[in-house]
Amino acid sequence: MQTIIEPFRIKSVEPLRKTTVEERSGYLERAGYNLFLIDAEEILIDLLTDSGTSAMSTGQWAAMMRGDESYAGSPSYYRLKRAVEDLTGFRHVIPTHQGRAAERILFTVLCKPGHVIPNNTHFDTTRANIEFTGAEALDLVRAESADTQAQLPFKGDMDVERLERVIAGYGPGRIPLIMLTVTNNSGGGQPVSMANIEAVSAAARRNGIPFYLDACRFAENAWFIREREAGYKDWSPKQIAQKMFSLADGCTFSAKKDAFANIGGLLCTNDDRLAQQEKDLLILTEGFPTYGGLAGRDLEAIAVGLGEVLEPDYLEYRIASTRYLGRHIADRGVPIVEPPGGHAIYIDAGRMLGHIPKHEFPAQSLAVELYRHAGIRSVEIGSVMFGEHARNELLRLAIPRRVYTQSHIDYVVEAVLEVNARKEGLRGYEITSQPEFLRHFSCRFRPL
Repeated sequence: MQTIIEPFRIKSVEPLRKTTVEERSGYLERAGYNLFLIDAEEILIDLLTDSGTSAMSTGQWAAMMRGDESYAGSPSYYRLKRAVEDLTGFRHVIPTHQGRAAERILFTVLCKPGHVIPNNTHFDTTRANIEFTGAEALDLVRAESADTQAQLPFKGDMDVERLERVIAGYGPGRIPLIMLTVTNNSGGGQPVSMANIEAVSAAARRNGIPFYLDACRFAENAWFIREREAGYKDWSPKQIAQKMFSLADGCTFSAKKDAFANIGGLLCTNDDRLAQQEKDLLILTEGFPTYGGLAGRDLEAIAVGLGEVLEPDYLEYRIASTRYLGRHIADRGVPIVEPPGGHAIYIDAGRMLGHIPKHEFPAQSLAVELYRHAGIRSVEIGSVMFGEHARNELLRLAIPRRVYTQSHIDYVVEAVLEVNARKEGLRGYEITSQPEFLRHFSCRFRPL
């Protein structure tokens, strides 16, 4: 059989509210044309993020019923700890309420002004948490990834030669850690090869620098390695993931992605002294180390989700369904980041809307029009989010896990193609107000 079906059936449903173009135009004006500021009830198809938006399984819901809410020493924590240790091999497993909390603790402990933290591509919260300490977040993704149309199997790889030059130029003493984001979210959801993980790990260890994975989408990355990298086709996704983690000294992880959980994160390390410092800060801001700001039921859901996400049937469906959306719009003339990634499709809005200059935010213009036209919420990944660090002007269509059916995605395809057919009529935007950090969450715009 050629058709890849959803490897689950629907047991509970929630209604979607349809709105008119006129209503949506009013919602946009009220929200300052920032889709983060539009109420969820006013959204038909929500592709803003795949973070915390997954549908949980019967196994997860069942496990939540045994969640133990003891403040200290909960058995729910120890079930999670065993699951994480089995997967990653890290000695210290520190729960947090989400991934950015793990980032904040890690960078607060390790970073200070004058430090530099290399990554393939830092995501928004990662960069913000680094810069908040006074350190510099440095992107070293392979140069070929700047071409959104290039067909490369691992466009998320770090440029190891540049990394070596950065280490030599700054000196290991100014680099408290090296990170690698798998998959590379800001770079179009592109995977990182095992060979690249090994090379970055080797460079870090030669220079005595800790190496961390930003492992939010580790399972999707493991599947791409299995499908695209020589030598891994007979490996299970779990075996590949275990090898990935074995090459690192620690990781940050948002359980809201590749664990199907609606909340939660992890900070892991093999460094005993560092773990104690992190736990001390965790107690100050998150909670006791055996709950880390989470309910026991959330710990249980994450423990089960970490097993479910590595099931081959699920991963085959996940990657195929994302590719389905990408190919159906790209083959009809909508430029996307090629090849399609794991968790999202990224439209190259700078290429699609060539008449809108970068400083007028073409991807934001596309996001606004896609919502106005069809009630679909997406997110700008370009100059609004990253300012001068933006390499491309992208619009991300992030697909929640186990939530939408093929007919929902067909609706998205139809909407994107209809907007593309009249793209010359779209206009740019300017920012009218913004905060100091992470402006894309709450800034406001006006059309030009």
